Amino acid sequence: MTPLNAIRCELGEGAFWHPERAEFFWFDILGRKLHSLERSWDFPEMVSAMGWVDAQTVLIASETRLMLFDLDTAETRTLCALEADNPATRSNDGRADPQGGFWIGTMGKRAEKGTGSIWRYHRGELRRLFPGLAIPNAISFPPDGRSACFTDTPTQQVMRVPLDPEGWPKAAPEGWLDLRTDNLNPDGAVFDAQGTFWVAQWGAARVAAYAPDGQFLRAVAFPAPHTSCPAFGGPTLADLYCTTAREHRQNPTAIEGATFCAPGISQGQPEHQVIP
Repeated sequence: MTPLNAIRCELGEGAFWHPERAEFFWFDILGRKLHSLERSWDFPEMVSAMGWVDAQTVLIASETRLMLFDLDTAETRTLCALEADNPATRSNDGRADPQGGFWIGTMGKRAEKGTGSIWRYHRGELRRLFPGLAIPNAISFPPDGRSACFTDTPTQQVMRVPLDPEGWPKAAPEGWLDLRTDNLNPDGAVFDAQGTFWVAQWGAARVAAYAPDGQFLRAVAFPAPHTSCPAFGGPTLADLYCTTAREHRQNPTAIEGATFCAPGISQGQPEHQVIP
């Protein structure tokens, strides 16, 4: 499988297909960069995830804030602080929900246990949903919009939580997908249009697909071990993009940290629009 381009990320994340621009984006968290196939943007702090507001404007999560970013002018406007009073943490995995909100995980810069949280921003309100995590990941939403999934990667379990009509959790999360027996580490994830759960598995060089009942269906292999975040994109949303990382690799190969695209894998959902 050939990389998308020559860019190699220390920590690739935030794979994202913009439905109005028909353009693919991804982040290098540790490199403090946002990439597309057309250009790259540098930031003064780490950035990790995005959601689209309109054809020109996206919401971006950084280590200290949620911001609106103009893709054409590179102008930024702060929506709200995000653990700005805690220099030991940064943003990580995030995704917009079907109700127009944006979920974002934070974590310790050294992945310290208990320092991470999952937050939700919705129509001007930022609320901490789940504290006490280490590495929040796999924030994703089935097509019916009635639940959300997430993981604390070191637990090797994916949780599911029901949502009320406005997209807020209405009960405690429960275990849905247990990967401990297989010793697999769930990272970023996305649901396709049929409700299949596609999750990058850090260290396993693959994105694996699971049915709504948690049954393993198939895996798509990528030529780098640290697969980190999948996204569906392309003209029909059938292509599976995936970021990878060089982080924690003593002697990375030339292809590690690249971003890849596997064509014609499954029918994806369009990314949900953020209502700021």
